[in-house]
Amino acid sequence: MNNIGNIPVISIDKCVNALTNMYVSIINNHINLNKIPSAMLWGQPGIGKSQSIRELAFNIEEKTKKKVIITDVRLLLFNPIDLRGIPTSNADKTLAIWLKPKIFDMNPSDEVINILFLDEISSASPSVQAAAYQITLDRTIGEHKLPDNCIVIAAGNRVTDKAVAFQMPSALANRFMHFEIDSDFESWNKWAIKNNINSKVLGFLKFKPNYLNTFDKQIGSMAFATPRTWEMVSNILNNVSSDVNAVFDLISGLLGSGIATELRGWVRVFDDLPNVEDIFKGIDVKIPSNTDTIYALSSSMIQYARKKKDNINQISNSIKYAMKLPRDFTLLLLKDYQYIEDNYINVLLSIPEYEKWI
Repeated sequence: MNNIGNIPVISIDKCVNALTNMYVSIINNHINLNKIPSAMLWGQPGIGKSQSIRELAFNIEEKTKKKVIITDVRLLLFNPIDLRGIPTSNADKTLAIWLKPKIFDMNPSDEVINILFLDEISSASPSVQAAAYQITLDRTIGEHKLPDNCIVIAAGNRVTDKAVAFQMPSALANRFMHFEIDSDFESWNKWAIKNNINSKVLGFLKFKPNYLNTFDKQIGSMAFATPRTWEMVSNILNNVSSDVNAVFDLISGLLGSGIATELRGWVRVFDDLPNVEDIFKGIDVKIPSNTDTIYALSSSMIQYARKKKDNINQISNSIKYAMKLPRDFTLLLLKDYQYIEDNYINVLLSIPEYEKWI
């Protein structure tokens, strides 16, 4: 439901795709980027706004063959003078000039695209927001000018989220193309598979997708589940310990004790999983009968398939096994295989078992 006015509410995936198509078209047709209005992404804390900019940059690099450089500016930490620069005198001490801030020190090359990301703009003080007026519309502030190869995108929390946020002045708001980012499991799942999110996190959220985002502005909890905190949990399981019991307090500090306890109970099914390596080697492996176990097995197979994505024989063996699972699980698993990397569907279609299943 739209919380902040008459603007589109879309998933991160759709937002990134829309912005990618727009910017790639402008860049490849050699049209000046200042012809396009700056974009403003609204959304609750932890929804993935910052992550979407990195994904956008990757897409632009892939489709334009230009290097993309992100300048990430957290406006919450800025004063107006940080944007304008520090005043000093000219050589003969007759005029005041402004030293150029670091954020304007960008590569103007035709082989480069710069993205100036003004994050937490709604959390910045009104005086800093006012200083951002010129940047978003004219791409200048004072005598400093952004290069022609620069895209300006801003992001911030909604005032209704009870995060640190100020009402955006209408004069600034009118300079943006606005999108409200909504939590969407399918969009997150696609991103998670590509980015090696831990199989226990992936499996649990497939089992309980409503736990992807439990943010509730009315409750005011310090620890709650969001796409950002699930990524943090994944990093802990991947890099600190894969044993949920061993890092349970850390996970509780991110998700809250309730969801962390459910996760700990659910991952016990991983102890009873068939050997995934045997599945990919084509060894005959028993099909689990328990639904929880099949969810866990599916997430483990996706993670293993990422490692073996270039071994067509092993991927083929895993597809043969997947076709023995209950129909709904076969559909979910083989659909997720498409997300292993961009255009992996073309690899899958070269495998007779996959083509037969299609």
